[in-house]
Amino acid sequence: MIDPWLWLGACIFVAYTLEAMTGFGSVVIALSLGALLLPIKDMLPVLVALNICMSGYLTWKLRALIDRRLLFALILPGMLAGTLLGFALAPWLDDAALKQGFGVLIVWFALRELLRMGQGKPVGRTPRWMTRLQIGAAGISHGLFASGGPLLVYALASTELDKARLRATLVCVWFSLNSLLTLGFLAKGSLQPALPHIASYLPLLGIGVLLGERLHHRVQEQHFRIGIYVLLCVTGALLTLR
Repeated sequence: MIDPWLWLGACIFVAYTLEAMTGFGSVVIALSLGALLLPIKDMLPVLVALNICMSGYLTWKLRALIDRRLLFALILPGMLAGTLLGFALAPWLDDAALKQGFGVLIVWFALRELLRMGQGKPVGRTPRWMTRLQIGAAGISHGLFASGGPLLVYALASTELDKARLRATLVCVWFSLNSLLTLGFLAKGSLQPALPHIASYLPLLGIGVLLGERLHHRVQEQHFRIGIYVLLCVTGALLTLR
């Protein structure tokens, strides 16, 4: 039998390498894979706290590339409200059904975008009210599963952010929201038992960030966007099959 926490370490290395490369995906991938052997409630405090370490480092390093106007005027208000709502609703909702529904939604979005790119269609302009609604839904998902990245990336698909500014803006969002979630875990008493695991995984986190940084600079813009939507399909399928 595989030791569950060793398995989670391997999942963390893969997931956080991908997030360092793309700007999102670490928690949802590690959570989906880790849930094969471990309870989600035991993993979330570990994964969210580790994400703070990585996203905090990348936020500082990439601070000049952050689209502050988009961040403070559009993204953070909706994500913050949705995250607080999702965190409050979590104890009252059926976890399995929500994850499966969320996974189906992600796969549908991603496949639609891959089809559009394959046909050479430009990204359509999304009304601002619809973008705000999508961001709010991403926030609710983040409050429930600490995994609002796929829906937020979809909501931002019609913006003109290049891959560098998109990644910088996303990691700033995760640093802000996951800091808030960690305070919530601390208040609930679920963070303290996770501290030994968090400390043991930090070296894997550092290696993953270095590798993801190298991959980010070697991937072309078009390949980057295709990679994001393929990643959405994979993570959505993992959630659906749980």
